[in-house]
Amino acid sequence: MTAEQETAVDPQRRALLVGSAVAVAALALPLSGCMHSGSADTNPPPSNGERRSMGTITTRDGTQIYYKDWGRGPVVVLSHGWPLNADSWEAQMFFLAANGYRVIAHDRRGHGRSSQPWDGNEMNTYADDLAQLLEHLDVRGASLFGFSTGGGEVARYIGRHGTSRVAKAGLIAAVPPLMVKSESNPGGLPLSVFDGIRAASIADRSQLYKDVASGPFFGYNRPGAKPSQGVIDAFWMQGMMSGHKNAYDCIKAFSETDFTEDLKKFDIPTLILHGDDDQIVPVDAAARASARLMPHAKLVIYPGAPHGITDTHKERLNADMLAFLRA
Repeated sequence: MTAEQETAVDPQRRALLVGSAVAVAALALPLSGCMHSGSADTNPPPSNGERRSMGTITTRDGTQIYYKDWGRGPVVVLSHGWPLNADSWEAQMFFLAANGYRVIAHDRRGHGRSSQPWDGNEMNTYADDLAQLLEHLDVRGASLFGFSTGGGEVARYIGRHGTSRVAKAGLIAAVPPLMVKSESNPGGLPLSVFDGIRAASIADRSQLYKDVASGPFFGYNRPGAKPSQGVIDAFWMQGMMSGHKNAYDCIKAFSETDFTEDLKKFDIPTLILHGDDDQIVPVDAAARASARLMPHAKLVIYPGAPHGITDTHKERLNADMLAFLRA
């Protein structure tokens, strides 16, 4: 190679090196933003009225919370069950967004695409995370629905933060008022049931999630049931996306938290939906007991329905949610 050729090539090499450095620096910028934990608004909403279809916020303790934000119109916010994430609401999100609603669903801390912090895996912090999400997105006049554990999150949110941002609420196969059996809650499940879930989680949580999904969660253990391998696989996949410690701690959160006083603070229209063949959260100690604490709530029981009605009864559930929202 001549001196003239080397002189011509060197600028190209330099340009390539500079371009690579710029690319690396650009990739590093989001990471540096993620490391900052001094504010709940490290990822502020876009300006000029635009919205992201998904994103994250960083809570005051430095935990990143992932959320989806679909559609336009009146706001519906969805809180998921254990050990799932926002994807478990996809049938409802698609349906409601297609029917003129803005639908927001987040991954609870320690679940899905959110951070997996060692601490804070209990209902007070779950509710505070939800409050920070609604504040960050400046949500007002929302309809707030919670499924299973998410129903506890919704109840504790209202108990701690009130209804200034919420117009309606829904509890779907939800855990309130209290799951575990006690002197004041004789209809609850024995603590040994939840100790068994914890033991199974420690022993082989992957198999636990397969067993729950292929058995009682969707009622696939009932005579004549027609299991969907796709539904089972989706449950397992979402479960395995959760943090091991987070999902373990959440068992105590959903089973031993007493939401009685929270339910008494519901001062908005509330819809309670539950299957009467729910083998995970028995209807009498949950939906019917909650309805007695909220005399103005509308209670709807699905005959023969299992716990996972967001999948097994999604057509009826979607219609009931839409009718309640439009009422």
